[in-house]
Amino acid sequence: MPASRAATLVGATQMFGMAGGSAGQFVVGPVLASGVQWDRFWLVMGLIGLPIAVALFLLIPKSSPSSGKSAGLGPAIRAMGTVFANPQSILCGLIAGLIFIPTTIFDMVWGVRYLQEAHDLPYAVSVLRSASVPFGWIIGCPLLGWLTDRIGQRKPVIIGASLVLLAALALILFTPAGTFPPYSLGLVAGIASGAAMIPYTVIKEANRPEHAGTATGVINFVNFATTAVLGPLFASRLIAASGGGEREVAHYQSTFTPLLFGVALAILLTLLLRETGPKGRRTIEAAPHGAVAAK
Repeated sequence: MPASRAATLVGATQMFGMAGGSAGQFVVGPVLASGVQWDRFWLVMGLIGLPIAVALFLLIPKSSPSSGKSAGLGPAIRAMGTVFANPQSILCGLIAGLIFIPTTIFDMVWGVRYLQEAHDLPYAVSVLRSASVPFGWIIGCPLLGWLTDRIGQRKPVIIGASLVLLAALALILFTPAGTFPPYSLGLVAGIASGAAMIPYTVIKEANRPEHAGTATGVINFVNFATTAVLGPLFASRLIAASGGGEREVAHYQSTFTPLLFGVALAILLTLLLRETGPKGRRTIEAAPHGAVAAK
């Protein structure tokens, strides 16, 4: 993959994945609300997925094994150890996770209930407004990927988008309903959170090329492990804030305010990240040998 288009291609790939996340809210919600049995719906979706799996198996080109490479788990374990031992890998996973959490935990888990309980919106309207966030991913992933390739740097785009996400999240939590046009804040938050895919490019550039697949697995592990660990904590915090009774806007505000600090932490961690964009690499290559060693 050419370095000049690495993030663009990753963003385009993420765009199609996020399209499923968006459809999962604005399509699945109304379908189930219309009376379709949930188990029957997912059975049909599973059957639809079977021909897609077969098509992928037939269409994905097979790579010929390299001669001299040992088979078995040994090389895979060593590759994982190498990637995990690289501090840049852990930074990429944490940054991606902290940027994703406001959309995965807050929007996709609690977004509909937040709009219903805190702002008295009907269920159908709440589902559509909540779906504007993953729809923003569809725009933000390829757009921010193209932008970071265009300027040849990764860190400025991550930081800039995180600042936008921080502002949008604060407005969602603390401004009265109706202050902004419907769907606008969710869409902006989704576009900005698309920056979480940029660390997927960075982690591959920060590790050896032959470990690209392992690096992708590692960042997914760190990213979604963060969501899996913090998800139940936010649920418990919300229940404790409401005392187990009816939830109001103040309860959601006190529960999810730490998300703002999480995005701010992602910005700080990005400052520690090594710039791996084409422009950053050219700067390092052009520097005197002693200066590079000092880095």
